[in-house]
Amino acid sequence: MERSPDMTATPDPATTPGPLGTLRILDFTTMMSGPMATRLFADLGADVVKIERPPRGDHNRGRTPVYGDSSRFFTQLNAGKRSVALNLSDPADAELGHALARRADVVIENNRPGVMARLGFGYETIRQANPGVVYCSISGYGQDTSAAGRAAYAPNIHASCGYDLANLGYQDDQTRPANTAIFLADALAAIYACTAIQAALLARHRTGEGQFIDLALFDVMLGMMTFEMQAAQIPEAPPRSVYVPLTATDGFVSVAPVSQDMFLGLTRALGRPELGDDERFRTAPLRERHWNELMDILRAWAATRTSAECLQTLLAHGVAAAPFRTPKEVMADPYLAERGVLSPQTDAGGDYYIFNPPYTFADGSVHARGPAPVYGADRDGVRADWLGADE
Repeated sequence: MERSPDMTATPDPATTPGPLGTLRILDFTTMMSGPMATRLFADLGADVVKIERPPRGDHNRGRTPVYGDSSRFFTQLNAGKRSVALNLSDPADAELGHALARRADVVIENNRPGVMARLGFGYETIRQANPGVVYCSISGYGQDTSAAGRAAYAPNIHASCGYDLANLGYQDDQTRPANTAIFLADALAAIYACTAIQAALLARHRTGEGQFIDLALFDVMLGMMTFEMQAAQIPEAPPRSVYVPLTATDGFVSVAPVSQDMFLGLTRALGRPELGDDERFRTAPLRERHWNELMDILRAWAATRTSAECLQTLLAHGVAAAPFRTPKEVMADPYLAERGVLSPQTDAGGDYYIFNPPYTFADGSVHARGPAPVYGADRDGVRADWLGADE
């Protein structure tokens, strides 16, 4: 049997240039969606130049968790980039910004619609000097809708797009929407932006033409809610099967008996093989109709066992099951080292990890590329690399 390549160690960036190593990205983004998107490109080897506004730069440089005067939140989002401080309202800085934009393959921004145009860095202005540029604008509600001018962050998008109330409908306590501090809209927007930009670059390779990409966080969330948005268009949509946490004696277990074979494995795990012929559960449509009854049986079974006992029994019978864990517990999981998920970093607070991309290339060329940039430290280097002696 052929041995898989060893992906457990972080390759040396000097010897493993990324697949997008010749790509130049001018990054005007802040907060989360844009920086996460451009971090994906940095992992792929692109030269990402982060434009930061004086005097303090990106708001996230001070965002918790901060340890040893360094925001590790910022590092996770900005590793492998270079930083140039520019006040776009200052003529000299704006001139340098335009010179960089003329040499950029990609410009990406996530300001409120209209801001970049007022600063003289909108798509039409940049395109006149750089017709092949791929320009991506990320916003809450798109560039030219009636809602375009609204301030919008991920929590507002989660609420307004229907996600929060859809999720509330799956909870036992339905008195109020859940609190939120995990920003799905931003993370999904970053992935979609990366996808759209690469598609536009491929089209440019064929046609020579650049592209303007208008990406809305609201739309991103709609696309995620496959069942919910389709059910909303049916007069009497059937209820959805809800996967509930099983409460064991010492914690919680997730179980998802999706396929027919897995359901039959579940009946054996429960010591109830007769459930496989039960008229309520015999087929997938019948189980959906009687889903809550099946969950009640599972709850009763788990209530007298530890999490470890539940998992051991379920997994032994081929049932998809997993423990509920804290992030701290996950950080101690050997899987992370086996998979090569972690990229070691060091700052004034000591050693820590950020995460590599969730995919690997066989040549090891895709990974986190060094620390986050020092604010404004790369102005001269970027000017030399991008502009040389011409400007």
